[in-house]
Amino acid sequence: MLANYLIGLREGLEAGLIVGILIAYLGKIGRRDLFGRLWFGIGIAVAVSLGVGALLTWGPYAMTFQAQEVLGGTLSLVAVALVTWMIFWMGTHGAGLSKELRGQVDAAVDRSWFAIVLLGALAVGREGIETALFVWANVSGGNDPVLGTVGALLGIVTAIVISWGISRGLVRINLSKFFTWTGLFLILVAAGVLVYGIGDLQEASVIPGWGTHAFSLVEVVPPGSWYGTVLAGIFNFTPEPTWAQVIGWVLYVAITTTLYLGMLHRRRRPVTAAAPASAAPTTAAVAAN
Repeated sequence: MLANYLIGLREGLEAGLIVGILIAYLGKIGRRDLFGRLWFGIGIAVAVSLGVGALLTWGPYAMTFQAQEVLGGTLSLVAVALVTWMIFWMGTHGAGLSKELRGQVDAAVDRSWFAIVLLGALAVGREGIETALFVWANVSGGNDPVLGTVGALLGIVTAIVISWGISRGLVRINLSKFFTWTGLFLILVAAGVLVYGIGDLQEASVIPGWGTHAFSLVEVVPPGSWYGTVLAGIFNFTPEPTWAQVIGWVLYVAITTTLYLGMLHRRRRPVTAAAPASAAPTTAAVAAN
């Protein structure tokens, strides 16, 4: 539940910041008449995201077991790729997000009326589809799908409240640190989803090695124990992984974490050199300008 809550919270905050920037800029340039079109586009994005979630939840039941495993494993790998891209994208574009979105609004205003609808749909739809796919992949490997889904919804609701508070000046949060630390946490969550996806593909005989365990931690972390349930729910932990799952987990965590920390170091180095006594600006501060 905690992993899905943070996924919903992080993706919801990204979407909330984007919506806030778009609305604030339209108001600043005196184009409040375009609010309706923007919200219409956002509504389309929400509907599509819910549709994707429903399709992922109920669609596979009409398929054979092997087809379900292939689909589940493939979509889990896609979810890992998407959340990894999201982590790095926010890390590299967060500081210039407001300027980038303002440029997109200016371009959309100069085009047809549908351009604003499309801008709202694409800006929020990406976050929504990423959330639906990753939460589905994480819930599929968990022990309590209902609890995991509720956790994601609570995260989204929390994000909406925080985003509203930020837009009203009632809440101040260091979004730079928030996205940095949740990025590191989500790398571990994504690694667990990767392990689950590899397991599905092994069960479907797409990847060999199913049934051959690299090691067993059943005596250390019994599957029925409370801590085993917590680890399985958050990180898709399995006490008896296959060699492919172990290799996949180690390589993903090692490579992704190294690249992520290197990106953070490069991002902070120019700020430190230019203004060593001041802290790096947060996404909230940038969004407010």
